[in-house]
Amino acid sequence: MSAQFFSKLSENYIELLDDDEYHDITVEVGEDPNVKIFRAHKSILCCRSPYLRRALTSNKKNKDNALVHLKLSNMSPEIFQIILKYIYGGIFPSSGQDNSEIIKVILAADEFLLQELVDYLQKYLIENKSEWMEQHFELIHRTSFQSNSLLQLQQFCTDFMVKSPEKVFKSLDFTSLPEKSLVQLIKRDDLQMKEVEIWDHVFKWGLAQNSNLLPDPKSWSNDDFEKMKNTLQHCLSLIRFFSLSSKDFLQKVRPYKKLLKRQLYENLLNFHLDPDSEPTDNIPLPRNIKIDGIIDSKIINNLSIISLISRCIDNVNSKFSHIREMYLPYKFQLLLRGSRDGFTPKKFHELCNDVPHTVTFIKVKGTEEILGGYNPTIWKSSGWGRTKDSFIFSFKNNNVKDAIISNIINVKDDMYHAVDYWSTHGPFFGNDLIVRTSGEHNDYDNIYCKKKYYEKKIRDTEDGFSMDDYEVFQIIRR
Repeated sequence: MSAQFFSKLSENYIELLDDDEYHDITVEVGEDPNVKIFRAHKSILCCRSPYLRRALTSNKKNKDNALVHLKLSNMSPEIFQIILKYIYGGIFPSSGQDNSEIIKVILAADEFLLQELVDYLQKYLIENKSEWMEQHFELIHRTSFQSNSLLQLQQFCTDFMVKSPEKVFKSLDFTSLPEKSLVQLIKRDDLQMKEVEIWDHVFKWGLAQNSNLLPDPKSWSNDDFEKMKNTLQHCLSLIRFFSLSSKDFLQKVRPYKKLLKRQLYENLLNFHLDPDSEPTDNIPLPRNIKIDGIIDSKIINNLSIISLISRCIDNVNSKFSHIREMYLPYKFQLLLRGSRDGFTPKKFHELCNDVPHTVTFIKVKGTEEILGGYNPTIWKSSGWGRTKDSFIFSFKNNNVKDAIISNIINVKDDMYHAVDYWSTHGPFFGNDLIVRTSGEHNDYDNIYCKKKYYEKKIRDTEDGFSMDDYEVFQIIRR
């Protein structure tokens, strides 16, 4: 067993800074008129700072045993005093420090390769001064990309730009963003902007890097297009052109088609002319944009799912519509949530009966699988519901890439069995998505899928499963 007495050790080492007898180096810090000379100890500085070790190893005492003298003109004496206290005593007095001074300390600590202090101060600002950082975003952003060691500040800036891009564009000259920062921003799936706006800003950024180019491409030569293409070479592949509307493609992209690879442009043209044409490349999905007021769900966190379901409801779905721009004409009004209201048929019928146009989501327990269905008619407590417009669905990993949409078979007898009404049943679609139990006050204990009245199986197995939660929404046109 060993005891540790770091506190007293720290105090003793800090006292050395005021010692006139044993110092062997002087450090001149600052520029006129704000210059100060500090006494220090070479062995301590070399031990604690790799930067100072390199600077001092070639700066030895001369034959007259004169003190080593080091000059640092690129920082203030006040900042160097803080750095010295950390080097000697391992302390940083965060209370009472001005936030902008902390930024200067971070840069100084980074220069001296004091990564422990750099990491601590980045974390301190993010956890305690985030509001101030947002208000002074331009300073934080500019600081963060001065060094590859400031990864926490860089991540804060990227997250903030993704979450609130409109604030960034108001507080920051967007065209001054470093290319690295721009690329980090537009590669994010959760960037909260329409794709056409992202393209507009990227193009404006490219123009700013080529000040001799006019915005109108009609005035551009082939060399001008090549120049802009080179400027945007790391950005173009990150724009989700397939998520643009056909109108935006025609007005915003087609005039600059020479910036794109020929095959990509041909694919885009075919895609926008023929909704069912299959793109030949691996196409990224639309960004996961969050729009307040569309849906309040504990199960769905991706509006691409809501967009696809809305297309199916309005019968405007196509084979590759999941990679097109979001289609969000409806608000999903919550009627029931199992984790809030219970998992009994009694509560389901109490909250959902006689309500038309409902969508049910079921989260399969222990998986990332989501099942459900759309019922354009009302729910009741007995009988069968007839409709030609209902469908059931499944999603995996909360995305639409491998979605299965299964419509009711358009045959008269089958349409009579689109939805099932019974007092001991929950949301029950045909005999294809079954949710039931033995008594109306009991929790559901008989849940499974098979194929009978709908076009496709939505699950590979007919085995029963449990649900983590389920939700029923009424759709209301916005």
